[in-house]
Amino acid sequence: MSNIVILGAQWGDEGKGKLVDLLANRFDYIVRYQGGHNAGHTIVIGTKKFVLRLVPSGILHPGKIAVIGNGLVVDPLALHEEAGQLEAAGIDVQRQLCISNRAQVVLPTHRLVEKISEAVPGRVAIGTTLRGMGPTYEDKAGRRGIRMGDLLDRDYFEGAVRALMADHITRARAFGVDDAVDVDAIVAQYLEAAERLRPLVCDTAALLAGAMKSGKNLLFEGAQGTMLDLDHGTYPFVTSSSACAGGASTGTGVPPTKIDAVIGISKAYITRVGGGPFPTEALDAKGDLIRNRGHEFGSVTGRPRRCGWFDAPLLKYSAMLNGFETMVVTKLDVMDELEEIPVCVGYKIGGVVTTEMPSTVRELAKAEPVYEVLPGWMSRTEGISDWNELPEAAKRYVTFLEEQTGVEAGCISTGPERTQTVRRAGSKFEAITQG
Repeated sequence: MSNIVILGAQWGDEGKGKLVDLLANRFDYIVRYQGGHNAGHTIVIGTKKFVLRLVPSGILHPGKIAVIGNGLVVDPLALHEEAGQLEAAGIDVQRQLCISNRAQVVLPTHRLVEKISEAVPGRVAIGTTLRGMGPTYEDKAGRRGIRMGDLLDRDYFEGAVRALMADHITRARAFGVDDAVDVDAIVAQYLEAAERLRPLVCDTAALLAGAMKSGKNLLFEGAQGTMLDLDHGTYPFVTSSSACAGGASTGTGVPPTKIDAVIGISKAYITRVGGGPFPTEALDAKGDLIRNRGHEFGSVTGRPRRCGWFDAPLLKYSAMLNGFETMVVTKLDVMDELEEIPVCVGYKIGGVVTTEMPSTVRELAKAEPVYEVLPGWMSRTEGISDWNELPEAAKRYVTFLEEQTGVEAGCISTGPERTQTVRRAGSKFEAITQG
């Protein structure tokens, strides 16, 4: 077995949590490397449904170690609440969860700062969840942030957090954001949460180095998706961290030479939330059908997702950035009721057809998708776990996606449960996950 990165190949919400859960029993450590509690993974196991925001989904497997890496931004109150919910479900959080002492701490006043860009008239709204992720990463880059190790240093933390929150409040008020803040209450809550989390906090880079030295295997779990990567996504309509495969190294302290393979996750269609260009967005009844059949509403926020058709140039770009040669195609069953299914095979920009990803959102907003339309299968695929049992039109759809992207579809999800999965024998996916 090797060390593998699982990441979203589109704009997030591709179903990464299910795949991590599906593979976790073959790995020793499941490691999350970026993001915060603004996004979540939904895992369905029988009649139980888990929505995980910060904790890696591998924790649902007894004996597996879940690691929150240094690349995350952590709201201690949200994490404590999530840990409590897992413990109530019988998960041994105290033995199975480790938190990096270098992860950044999210404060309530980070949400005030976020309102400056999201709620003040005249400024371009990105469409964030207003949970303070971006401002926390800003403080990290500005070298004024507070880390989990600082939170545990009671003498240092109280003075540092009061100073940082005072700065946030001043900045917010300058833009007319004047929400009431009880600083004393926040300090007390955070100090209490710190004591409850203290046994779980450690140097996770050293932990993982020791694990690899002893022959343990690591599964890296990304949040969001490649097109929301701070450097390579549809900037500025992106997240504030490195959602690409490179983030797995910087977000955990594991050298890139220790990462053996990357698997991309893609829906059979595509979705995104928030603002920003979306060339293949279906603003009609078919888009509504996909949304409703796919339950395309945020697992944490409940926001309806924007839905559209599979975008091959986007997937090719994602594969290039991350270096994956095999992908998991999720939610194939959502397409069961469509008579025809368009697939974007190129963009027409200024009269010129291209398969290259534009570097600016202004260019992408002008892109007209060039479609090839495939016949639908109009029959139920939910729960099918054998490639040969899929309708011929469904198999043709999957192979067409492979042809257009140059990436193998080594695994196909036909429903939310672990068993509702097609693994293609002899695929690169099988070699990576079983080798």
